[in-house]
Amino acid sequence: MSSHLASPDESGSPGASAPGTAIRLRGVSKRFGRGERTVWALEELSLEIPRGGITGVVGPDGAGKTTLMRLCAGLMRCDRGQVVVLDQDITRDAAAIQGRIGYMPQRFGLYEDLSVAENLNLYADLQGVPRHQRPERFQMLMQMTGLAPFLGRLAGKLSGGMKQKLGLACALVRSPELLLLDEPTVGVDPLSRRELWAIVRRFEQEEGTTVLLSTAYLDEAQRCDRVLMLDRGRLLAQGTPQWFQQQVQGRVFRIRSPRLTPRQLQAQVLGRPGVIDAALEATWVRVVVDSPQHARAEHLAPGVDPVEVEPIPPRFEDAFMELLSRDQGEQRPAAINVARSGASRAAKAADSDVVIQVQDLKRRFGDFWAVGGISFQVHRGEVFGLLGANGAGKTTTFRMLCGLLPPSGGTLRVAGVDMRRAPAQARARIGYMSQKFSLYRTLSVMQNLRFFSSAYGLRGRRRRARLQWALEQFQLAEVAGTDSGQLPLGYQQRLAMACALMHEPEIVFLDEPTSGADPVARRQFWQRINALAMQGVTVLVTTHFMEEAQYCDRMAIMIDGRLAAVDTPENIRLMAQSPENPEPTIEDAFIQLILAHRKRQ
Repeated sequence: MSSHLASPDESGSPGASAPGTAIRLRGVSKRFGRGERTVWALEELSLEIPRGGITGVVGPDGAGKTTLMRLCAGLMRCDRGQVVVLDQDITRDAAAIQGRIGYMPQRFGLYEDLSVAENLNLYADLQGVPRHQRPERFQMLMQMTGLAPFLGRLAGKLSGGMKQKLGLACALVRSPELLLLDEPTVGVDPLSRRELWAIVRRFEQEEGTTVLLSTAYLDEAQRCDRVLMLDRGRLLAQGTPQWFQQQVQGRVFRIRSPRLTPRQLQAQVLGRPGVIDAALEATWVRVVVDSPQHARAEHLAPGVDPVEVEPIPPRFEDAFMELLSRDQGEQRPAAINVARSGASRAAKAADSDVVIQVQDLKRRFGDFWAVGGISFQVHRGEVFGLLGANGAGKTTTFRMLCGLLPPSGGTLRVAGVDMRRAPAQARARIGYMSQKFSLYRTLSVMQNLRFFSSAYGLRGRRRRARLQWALEQFQLAEVAGTDSGQLPLGYQQRLAMACALMHEPEIVFLDEPTSGADPVARRQFWQRINALAMQGVTVLVTTHFMEEAQYCDRMAIMIDGRLAAVDTPENIRLMAQSPENPEPTIEDAFIQLILAHRKRQ
C-alpha cells in the first residue's frame, strides 16, 4: 500500500498539530544494525495522537510498536524526522518531557530483589514525588491494584499478574499527563487483564491521563477509543474500532457441519480461494472472505454436506487480518509434515489410549502447596489445555509432567512411564517448549537446531533430514545465520517449537507458547498444532489466551493448585450461560469460576 487508510473523522493538516495533540510524528525513521543487516523499525512514519482517551497500537511482530513507544518516551532518538510530545520536541527536551509522562515497558522495569513498597518508593524518588504526598498516593494505588496485603513481598516473588499491576502502579506514582504502556497485559490471565484495564480506564477518566497502549490482544484494541495499525514500520490504518469493523462489513460468516469437527472444517476452509481468515469460535469456524460470493457452502467446503453458513457482525480482529492480508499478500504457512516414523511410533507406543495419567498429583515448596492434589487423563492424539490464573500451578504441573520437577505426592505416568521412578526414560519420547523459550540467544538459528538435534541423539542422515525439515516447515532458512536473541518474537516461537519437535516426540508439552505473539503468529502456530494432532501426536498446552482454548479437545481450569473444571471447551463455556448472557465466551466461564472460588474463601 502506498498510503495508509484513515477513518472519516480524522482532521488536521499534515503541516501542524491540532490544538489538542498529545503526540506528533513527522517523517520519522529509525533503523537498527549496519550494512546488509540494517532493519528499518520505522520508515517515514507520520501520525498524530490527540489528547485524552486511550489510543491502541497494534501490528504483527516487527511492526515497530515498541520502537514507537521508546521514541515517545525519549529513550532513543530517531534517525530522521521529528517527534513532538506534549508540545515539546523530544530531541531537545527529553528530560522535561519524561517528568510529565509515565512509561511501563514490556519487561516491567521492576527490581525483583526489592519489596513492593521499596519499588514504589524508588520510583517515587526517581520521579520527584514529595515524601508527604506518598502515603495517600501509595494507598490509592495499592487499593486499586489489590496489592495492599503484599507491600512487604519481594517483587520477584509476585505472580505475573501482580508484577504487571506493580509495574503499572510504579508508572503512576506521580499522576502523568501521558501514560505509555508497551504490551502491559502480555502473559496475564483474563481476570488480571480486566483489572488492569479498569485501572487504566479509571486514570484516563478521573485524572484526564492520555494513554498510548500497544497490545498483541485484539479484543483489547476493540476497547480503545482509537487504534493505530502498524506494519513493517509504516502506518497501515487508523481510526475508531467501529471504523475498522466497517471495512469488513458483510464479509464475515460462521460455518459448521455435523460431518466434521471444527478443527477439520477449519483445515479445509483455510486453503480455499478468497478466504482471508478462518478461526475457531465455539462449535463454529469464523470466516472472513474477500467477497460475499466466496461464502457459499459449496465453495468453502466442497464435497461436505450439509454445511451451515451464517452471516455475523464483524469484530476488530476480522478487520486486522483483512488489512494485513491486503498489505502483505496472503500468508499461508506450510502445514507441519510429521514424518511417518514419528506418527507410527506414536500409534504403537502403548497398549492403552491413555498416554498421560495423573492421580492426586501434589507439589509443595516449603509450607506452600503449589499443586494440591489434581487428577486427569489425556488420550493419544488429543489437544488438552491447562488454564488458570497467574500462580494457579500450571507451570509447576507442566514441569512435573516433563520430569523436570519431582512430585511431592501422587501418581504420574507419561507414555507408560512412572515419572517418579524413571523420568529420563520418558524424556526421549516427549517434546517441551517452555514459557520463556529454551533457546541459546547467542547462538544462531542453525546452531540452536544442531545443538538440540544432537541433544536428542539424532545422527547422520536422520539428523540432516530433520534439520532441513525444520528450516522448511518453520520458514527459518532466511534467518538461519541470525542469533536467536535478535529474532522477533514470532521467529523465536517458531524456532523453539522446531527444536521441541526435532526428535519426532509422541507427546508435546507447550507452556504458554503464544504469550505476546501477534494474531498472525498465533494462527500459524495453531495450524501446526492441529496438523500434529491429526497425525496422532498428543499435545498438552497452557495458555492465557481464552480464544485459543477453543482449539483444545478438552481443557482443565486450575485455581490455587486444584482443578475447578475438566471438560470440553463447549461444556465449560456453557457453565456461564444465563438469561442475561445466553452466548457466553470461555473467558466469561473462566472468570466466573475464579470469582466463585474467591467468594468461597
